[in-house]
Amino acid sequence: MATDLTKYRNIGIFAHVDAGKTTTTERILKLTGKIHKIGEVHDGQATTDFMEQEQERGITIQSAATTCFWNDHRFNIIDTPGHVDFTIEVYRSLKVLDGGVGVFCGSGGVEPQSETNWRYANDSEVARVIYVNKLDRIGADFYKVVDQVEKVLGANPLVMVLPMGIEDDFKGVVDLLTMKAWLWDDSGDPTKYVVEDVPEDLKAKAEEYREKLVETAIEQDDDVMEQYLEGEQPDIDTLKRCIRKGTINLDFFPTYCGSSFKNKGVQLVLDAVIDYLPNPTEVKPQPEVDLEGNETGEFAVVDSDKPLRSLVFKIMDDRYGALTFIRIYSGKIEKGMNVLNTYTGKSERIGRIVEMHADSRNDLDEAGAGDIVAVLGMKNVQTGHTLADEKNPATLEPMVFPDPVISVAIAPKEKVGAEKLGIALGKMVQEDPSFRVETDQESNETIIKGMGELHLDIKVDILRRTHSCEVEVGKPQVAYRETITKVIEDEYTHKKQTGGAGQFAKIDYTIEPGEVGTGFEFESKVTGGNVPREFWPAVKKGFELCIEEGVLAGYPVQDLKVTLMDGAFHAVDSSAVAFETAAKAAYRQSLPKAAPQLLEPIMKVDVFTPEDHVGDVIGDLNRRRAMIKAQESGSLGSRVKADAPLGEMFGYIGDLRTMTSGRGQFSMEFSHYAPCPNNIAEEVIKETKERKAS
Repeated sequence: MATDLTKYRNIGIFAHVDAGKTTTTERILKLTGKIHKIGEVHDGQATTDFMEQEQERGITIQSAATTCFWNDHRFNIIDTPGHVDFTIEVYRSLKVLDGGVGVFCGSGGVEPQSETNWRYANDSEVARVIYVNKLDRIGADFYKVVDQVEKVLGANPLVMVLPMGIEDDFKGVVDLLTMKAWLWDDSGDPTKYVVEDVPEDLKAKAEEYREKLVETAIEQDDDVMEQYLEGEQPDIDTLKRCIRKGTINLDFFPTYCGSSFKNKGVQLVLDAVIDYLPNPTEVKPQPEVDLEGNETGEFAVVDSDKPLRSLVFKIMDDRYGALTFIRIYSGKIEKGMNVLNTYTGKSERIGRIVEMHADSRNDLDEAGAGDIVAVLGMKNVQTGHTLADEKNPATLEPMVFPDPVISVAIAPKEKVGAEKLGIALGKMVQEDPSFRVETDQESNETIIKGMGELHLDIKVDILRRTHSCEVEVGKPQVAYRETITKVIEDEYTHKKQTGGAGQFAKIDYTIEPGEVGTGFEFESKVTGGNVPREFWPAVKKGFELCIEEGVLAGYPVQDLKVTLMDGAFHAVDSSAVAFETAAKAAYRQSLPKAAPQLLEPIMKVDVFTPEDHVGDVIGDLNRRRAMIKAQESGSLGSRVKADAPLGEMFGYIGDLRTMTSGRGQFSMEFSHYAPCPNNIAEEVIKETKERKAS
């Protein structure tokens, strides 16, 4: 049976921590008949938050994919986490979505994490509708949030409904398209509402906003605009068509409001998803790349009859084994068929195909283009891999994951637990590409690396609970880097004469600081064959192997450029190995002369604090060597934005809570590397050397 893809909506719900994303997803599932218990989502009972850690901390860590139906349309909903340490989840989810619902808190407004997520969604060109939630909360103000969306996000919100009443008196919304008022009663049952005429006291405001809406919408269609200017009002279907076009082009974002917790206003958002968000065939198709990573100019067009192209966007380990979540862009998969993993070059067999509803599932025999499903039985698959047709392979643009900025050493409490720990960490790395595990060669310690303190905190928690591995955790270590600040011209000759063939290589080279963010660059300016071309890669390799370890404290070196200027070789004794050895020795000889410098990771910190504690917070940030970038006052308190070194931010949440009587909040994400002040650098180098020696 061919599926009608125009009836599909693959959507994500994303927002800042605590804007009510999961509650909103919960209400959608309830309205669409997936959950039959109404009004019993007590703390930690949400369907999509089924990890113990999520129920306890009240945050969504994993994105859960869920299928439901509304007005004979099929929704695949992905509930994404809002916390900054898990943005990787948001990024992965956005990659496979066609549209999104951006949820903002009616009183908190546009918070730091919503900015990051919004930026990600802009990068991924995802069409969105906006839903301003929690209008029943003290301090809620719909118009203020709309204003912030314009100012802070630089987006264009198209107001589709107006709130009736606010805070405790929030009763319902006025739908500006039909000019009707939707009123819910206080039973908490979302299906108990009446639709009546707009009350007198809101008429003028509703007229004013409807005019704005019409004028913005008709800019999408010249004919409609011409008729409007001649005094003809467009009908509702015409308006919907124009709004749909503008939403898909990202010209504006239809904006709704309500209170998910009180079950008011969610239906209109569901209707908007159908009316304005694109179906899988209306989204720009994914570009295909060949096995070397070059764009082929081909696209994965959404069509079940085309060759298979699907992207693995999440791996979850649960009680039945590893679940691999995939988005199928073209072609179809069937139970028992073989597919090619273009990253590993190996075939994978599709075991079971299941459609997920949070943590329960339905078995399927096949799934086709546009679907989001989970597959069991995959062996060597990781997030970001493409599963394609064996006879006709291509890779979808691979995902890029950020480098971790913080690490801690962990060790099993009992010696016997080492193997178990290894297996558990292996599974966790597969699930989350922003989480890395390494073994320190010198101390033989297991080091875990991640995107922030909370990220690693939760990983240790998962080890303890899900995998029952008790571990001891060391002090957090910052991922420092090293670079150089001076240009050095130098030469090195490698000679070795021991019975049989000798070794000879001479290189003249320049080592200089590279552009910020370039990593390592190598260039050869040798002319006339003094160093034959076939030895250039060996020189490059020699330097490249060395930059993993800097000369100050053994941290990786970045932003370094090496130019091979000249040299000499011997017809018999020169070899690639000799030139590689020369390059390694040259690195050790010259780098200490090039004024090496320690770099530290700088985090973008965003702190929310009540007005009366702003001074303390700023003073404390200054003590932590932070650069204050901006300070904004709002009705509930102030937001302070700053750039602060990660090394000074450990344990910050405890200090912030103490300073603000428990009312402060903050989020941070990696921004860039910057030179470390001398006194700090000396301390770090001394500590690092002592740690390695012990």
